[in-house]
Amino acid sequence: MSNWSLSNIFKGDKVIWMVFFFLCMISIIEVYSASSSLSYKGGNYWSPILKHGGTLFLGAFMMIVVMNIKCRYFKLATPILLMFSFITLVWVWIAGETTNGANRWITFIGIQFQPSEIGKGALMLAISQILSAMQTDKGADKKAFQYILIVSAFIITPIIFENLSTAMLISFTVILMMFVGRVPLKQIGKLLGVIALIAVLALSLVMLVGKNNPQVSTKQNLTEQTIQETEKKEGLVDKLFHRADTWKARIYKFFDNTYVAPKDFDLDKDAQVGHANIAIASSNVVGKGPGNSTERDFLSQAFSDFIYAIIIEEIGIEGAALVALLYIVLLFRTGKIANKCENSFPAFLAMGISFLLVTQALFNMAVAVGLAPVTGQPLPLISKGGTSTIINCIYIGALLSISRFAKQRSEENESKKTDQQ
Repeated sequence: MSNWSLSNIFKGDKVIWMVFFFLCMISIIEVYSASSSLSYKGGNYWSPILKHGGTLFLGAFMMIVVMNIKCRYFKLATPILLMFSFITLVWVWIAGETTNGANRWITFIGIQFQPSEIGKGALMLAISQILSAMQTDKGADKKAFQYILIVSAFIITPIIFENLSTAMLISFTVILMMFVGRVPLKQIGKLLGVIALIAVLALSLVMLVGKNNPQVSTKQNLTEQTIQETEKKEGLVDKLFHRADTWKARIYKFFDNTYVAPKDFDLDKDAQVGHANIAIASSNVVGKGPGNSTERDFLSQAFSDFIYAIIIEEIGIEGAALVALLYIVLLFRTGKIANKCENSFPAFLAMGISFLLVTQALFNMAVAVGLAPVTGQPLPLISKGGTSTIINCIYIGALLSISRFAKQRSEENESKKTDQQ
């Protein structure tokens, strides 16, 4: 009976299961190690990891629930999730809870979450349905492009002003989905041209509106009185681009190639970048060993945005390469699952989910090693988090559900071929 129960739980693609298991194990070890500052502040060394373990357990439970839902039923949830996402995204934009100068959180029926995490999944569901419904022998119908742009605008636009990096990653995923969904390349090319033009105009506006003092990148560095006085003077443009100072400062820092000697580096001004570089440099290739990080005590968000730097410091380049490899395996394995799908909807949905997870993971790694500007993107399934961890587990559950569906269909086709022979 116990064997039957285990086999009944661990359904779906075994490789996806193994990737999920290894990412969770790495997460528990590294979050436990990187949470020393939280433990010190809270006075309870076990509290952060117990909370994170509880979040992973809840996420795993939700993953198993979603895994047992046939993927065709996902379509029914699409309009509900789209409407919920749009309402909550507008809500968080207008009256969200501020963290580090950005409104990204809201509390609903006692639960605090980031609407953008739900919005990403809802958008992938919608685009997958559009591409699936409008496929022809020559590719996607030209009207599919318009529908995708419309639904994407409702989700991405409210995100842009509070979480630019998330909006950019979602936009990149949408373009990848168009390419996979065989949207005419001419339309994609025009879209890329328009995006490039908008990016130039937006960058110009940020450089114009943003303050020239890169040291003050967020309102968290100002006094409460100064914040109130500033908000009274803010106009419409200032309210829309209230994070322009942060964006401008990050652009300056990223493109500033001036050599700074270690003794002249200002750790008070660029603490995250500085301590991340120290963590990587002090790994000595092989790492210091799990739990032996020293920079975790100085690196802000060591358990979240910069956990990859702590991974390099503790388990070396080999461990960091293994983490990157797990995400690449997830992407290629999802592609194999998508190829097994007879229906196009689950295939497109699987690819959309994998694009979301892998692009965010690679971007987080690029930030940690200094290849991209500093942003607030966590490492999927590894960084400490609430909403993102649970939603990412649900994404994995959807992949497992699709893998089950695809496997059953392929076995049915093989049995039919055998009977015909």
